[in-house]
Amino acid sequence: MTSRSHARPLVTPMAPPAVDDAVAGDPHAPGVGRVIGWVGGRPVPRDLLDRRIAALRHGPLKAALPAPGSAEARQLARWLTQVVLTEVLCEATARAEGLAPLDGPPLDRLAAVELGSINAAAYNGSPWVRAVFEHVTADSAVPAAWRPRPSRPSAGAHHVRHRLFPDRAAAERATVDDLESLGRVELASLPAALAEAITSHPHGTLVGPVQDGLGWHVALATPGSSTGRSASAATTPPSPPDEGEAIPPMPASPQPHQRPWSPQADLLQAARRRTFARWLDRTRAEQVALVPGLEHPGDPRQPDNHHKH
Repeated sequence: MTSRSHARPLVTPMAPPAVDDAVAGDPHAPGVGRVIGWVGGRPVPRDLLDRRIAALRHGPLKAALPAPGSAEARQLARWLTQVVLTEVLCEATARAEGLAPLDGPPLDRLAAVELGSINAAAYNGSPWVRAVFEHVTADSAVPAAWRPRPSRPSAGAHHVRHRLFPDRAAAERATVDDLESLGRVELASLPAALAEAITSHPHGTLVGPVQDGLGWHVALATPGSSTGRSASAATTPPSPPDEGEAIPPMPASPQPHQRPWSPQADLLQAARRRTFARWLDRTRAEQVALVPGLEHPGDPRQPDNHHKH
């Protein structure tokens, strides 16, 4: 059970009512009774947590739950507290922004790991959390560092066009039409500086000017085929199958409701999840205050902490 930040115990972001200090670990708020914390200065009733625990104790996973009164049971209560407070925080935010609750499928396993267990449980359990997710992440973009980089040629045989110029100015004016074909050559046979420059540039791009003792090199390289198959053979349609030979079926066209898999779309969804997790971290730190005994499971200040990230 993990999350990405620890809400601050007994920090008062918006001046909640005073806690009954005489009842350590069991604070009350006037007109509410026992509370598990405050969100935006408003007390959150303990009843929300108790009902959540009771539902688990009487649910299909009850045999897997820790024994009541054990350290593990207290850790479960702490974890559920973070989930409940996250749901309350998102509901308050959604109502303030005029957002409608949003239904949707649960997160897959990878998405849940990326969000963190507390955030994922809140997302799966509350339509208000899903609504805030859509609102907060609407303008998310894929970070530049995540975008795939152009492929680069590997060492070995390449088809190379090249020309050597006596000065840099002439080399900088060169275009592909100024280059002469060297045919299919091994990069190791080229001047070392030029071979290194070719391996550090994307396929089919102009390389140079590169200077060495011979002058200024400009080149363009594409990987050479090592199969010996000619270009004409690659474009020749296959012969019709012999009689009796099975013909592979054509792939089914995607249905209108099915969206083709796209690496870019997956990256964007991951970026949105990161944006939302960071927003929750920041907003919980600003607006959520916990009571003693219900700290985050990984808070080193609580006695049952054996939580590892």
